[in-house]
Amino acid sequence: VQLQASGGGLVQAGGSLRLSCAASGLTFSSSSGAWFRQAPGKEREFVAAIRESNGATRSSDLVKGRFTISRDNAKNTLYLQMTSLKPEDTAVYYCAARNHWSVRYYDMEYWNYWGKGTLVTVSS
Repeated sequence: VQLQASGGGLVQAGGSLRLSCAASGLTFSSSSGAWFRQAPGKEREFVAAIRESNGATRSSDLVKGRFTISRDNAKNTLYLQMTSLKPEDTAVYYCAARNHWSVRYYDMEYWNYWGKGTLVTVSS
């Protein structure tokens, strides 16, 4: 399984970015997907997740209302649409996948596959 995250970059506060995560070796229509992030000097934290069966989503309170996770089954790609970005959103963003949904979706230890990350920098 390989996950390739892309779409990071430098953006001003208040701006938007869309991250993509292309998968090979699994299909997002039958696998759950998630985004985590890790800011400099901090632990990796949950951002958002999407369930394989019904596409239900969960997101962190820190990004709720600003970030949206989605997937395109035809392209086998996971997305994270980020709006109203803040300097505190600066981090390396990682996509993750697992075969089946877990109630511990917010815990990075429960995700089996990881991409290498893409850097998002939000300037003030």
